[in-house]
This record gives sequence, C-alpha cells and structure tokens, in this order.
Amino acid sequence: MYARQSDAQAPAAGAAHHRPFEERYAAGKRLRDETPREKLANFSAPERDPVAIFDETNRTRLPELLPIRAQRMAESPFTFLRGAAALMAVDLASQPAPGIKTQACGDCHLMNFGAFISPEGNVLFDINDFDETLPGVDFTVDLKRLAASCSVAALAGGASDKIARRVAENVARAYRLRMFKLAKLSPLEAWHSRILLVREASDLFEDDLVRKLRVAADQKHADRQEDRNFPNYSLDPKTGAWRIIDRPPLIYHPSAGLSDAARVDVAKVFEGVNETLAPETFTLISRYKLADSAIKVVGVGSVGTYCAVGLFTTHDGDPLFLQVKEALPSVLERLGGGAWPKQQGARVVSGQRIMQAATDMFLGWTTDPESNRQFYVRHLKNKRLGSVADLLQAKSLPEYATLCGRTLARAHARSADAATLAGYMGKKEAFDDAIASFAMLYAAQNKIDHQRFVAGGIASPSRSAPPA
Repeated sequence: MYARQSDAQAPAAGAAHHRPFEERYAAGKRLRDETPREKLANFSAPERDPVAIFDETNRTRLPELLPIRAQRMAESPFTFLRGAAALMAVDLASQPAPGIKTQACGDCHLMNFGAFISPEGNVLFDINDFDETLPGVDFTVDLKRLAASCSVAALAGGASDKIARRVAENVARAYRLRMFKLAKLSPLEAWHSRILLVREASDLFEDDLVRKLRVAADQKHADRQEDRNFPNYSLDPKTGAWRIIDRPPLIYHPSAGLSDAARVDVAKVFEGVNETLAPETFTLISRYKLADSAIKVVGVGSVGTYCAVGLFTTHDGDPLFLQVKEALPSVLERLGGGAWPKQQGARVVSGQRIMQAATDMFLGWTTDPESNRQFYVRHLKNKRLGSVADLLQAKSLPEYATLCGRTLARAHARSADAATLAGYMGKKEAFDDAIASFAMLYAAQNKIDHQRFVAGGIASPSRSAPPA
C-alpha cells in the first residue's frame, strides 16, 4: 500500500547511492518478490464518497470562483480528471506499491507539462505545476496519474481503446528506458540532465511539427498580447499609475461583496517573500516597485484557490509580473504517512527546486500576516511556448506521452535512486504493460465518476454558486 514516510522516518538523502550500482539494481529487482509488477495492473475503486471529497476540497476555496471550477470539470472526462487529484489520491492509497520513494509532483497529468525558456535561453520541456508536490511518495503515484491522464485524453479525443492503451504504455516505456540511462550517470550528471525540447522532438515527431517547433522557439520573446491568459497593463491617464487590464472572469480586480477568502493584503504578502529569496534575487527585485495586483483564475484543479498577479515596474515602466498563489496541504497526504509539518509554500518551492531542471529564481514562500494563510510566489511567464506543447499533444499524442514519460523520469531521478528504480522495472515490458492496464481501468472508473459528477448534482449551481 502507499504509505508515505514522515521526514523523521525517511532515510538520509543520497543514502542509497552509497552502494555500488549492481547492489542498488539488485535491491530494486528483489522488490519484485514483495510487489510483483503484474500487481500494478489491477485497480478497483475503494469505497469512497466523491461528493464529500469535492465538498472538502472546495471548503477553503473562493466561493465566487467555484462555478468556474465545476463548469471546467464537467466539460469532459479529461477535464474532470484534471480537477480530481484528491479523488485519485484516495483511490491510489489502497493500491499495491513497491515502496521506492521519490519527490512526487502530485498532480502529474499531461497538461502539467510544458515548454519554457531557461535562464540561459534554452527551450526546455519540463513539469510546470507543483501545487501538490510531496516528498517520500512512491514513484508509481506520479507515473500512474500521468499514464491514466494520457489514456483519458486519448479516449476523450475519440481514440480507440487500443490506441489509448498504447499511449499509456508509451509513458511507462519512456519512463523506464530513460531511467536506465540516468542510472548509468553519476549523480551530478543525472542532476544536470535536461529535456531540450527541439532535440527530443526531433527523435519523436514528424519533420513538419519539428519545423513549427523551431519557429516557435525562435519567437520565444513574442509579444505577450498573443497570450490571452497573460495579463496586460496600461498607464491610467487619471492617476498616472500603471494598472493591470481587467479581463473578467479570468483576470480582475477585487471588488466589494467578495468573500473573506478573497481578502488578502497582497502588498504585505509580496513584501514577506523577500525573506525567502536568495540575496542576488532580492537585489534584482528591489529595483522594481509593486504598481498593481489583480486576481487571476488558473487551471482546473487550482480554480478557487487564491491566486493573484502582481505588476512590478521600474521608474521607466519596465514590467515584471509575479504570481502569488495559496498553498494548501497536498492531496497526497491522503496516501497516509502524516501531514507536511512546515509552511505549505515552502513545500511547493522545495519540491519544484528538486524536480525541475531550471528553477525559477523568483520562487519563494510567504504568509499573509492577517489571516496566516500560506502562499508561494513565482515569476509569471508568458505561456507563448505552452501552445507548442498543446500542438504536439494534439497532433501526436502517443509521441507526446513518450516525451512526458522521459521528463518524469528525469525529475524523479533527482530524489530517488535511478538504479533501484531500473532494477524494479526491469529490461522487458512487463512493467509497461502493467501501468497501461491500470491506466485503462482507471480511465473507465474516471468516466463513471465524471458521469456522476455531471448527472448527480455535484456540479450544479446550487452546490457551487457564489454568494448573492
């Protein structure tokens, strides 16, 4: 079963690496006796109450945004899965697992991967959402969610069961094969490995898609006007101050009548993050001043958690957008093993720094002094390259699934021992087949849950309407 070790119980970081490769590989192989890989293929939903789970996760969210969340989750089985991370955590808690711990992403579905620009200007592909990250979680938690999301996406797009299963199998195979390569590297080499998008795409996608990808990479500094989800700003002629332009219902300034959950002293929250930034980042950010802030609605699973964007400007009007986002306890705490004992924003920041190849220099955590609600801050980047990942996923989902599987392996190898993982998974396809079987079973359950969500009143206005 999935039992997460507490920080006190977890082995010292890197302890597994202090043995020869052959011993670590053999240790992973021995785990097959306790948890045969074939057992990973099984799934039957435990007794659970989806209504109660959704009500619980909505309790701390902004009530005026819950209709948006319900509407997005009701659109399709895939969007439902995106918002149902807590439900899947409950489902996975009762499933067999080999017990190889890693830093988990926590909400590892295919839409939480994307392309971005590293500080050196390279176009990288990586995981880009860590709200649910948690240490000491079995590696199959992330992998099963990713594989299931790929199967659900394929089926939602009209693919046959055969194709949907192949997409999930691609995830597991790519993860396994890349982990074998990482196991042969030194810890330093594995840590610095990256998924260079154009190079990886050249091995996977058709030439026409790769050409489009190269064009997009060359336009990586495109005008943010092209991104509807990225805030724009203008100079207020009345006050002479820079102000974020409202784009309701996704970007807007708070007004009277909103819930208490929407009342946050954004200026103090941003000020508080300075204490957790590196000295060089603090030196840089001190050259900017907060000019305005607005609430920003993001994602599917995150809708309703407090999220705001701050517009910082220099005296000359040069912009810097930072995002502050509420950090709630990870849904993976439902796996067992106790609660994260520290600040929740620190959990998100530390998890991202461990898993992501090129981490945002503006990452920090902070607390609202009035409500004691916990937040993290990050650089809000133009999602221009996100459309490239969307294109690859839409045009060639099996190959896109392979790309995601490779990326997850790279992320997991930073905190888990790659040789032990390789030993458990093995050189043949038994592991891939098991994960694909699980993914298809979970896709079927997810379809049932989505139908109940739509038909059973979970998504009805009466359950999620904003206050009058």
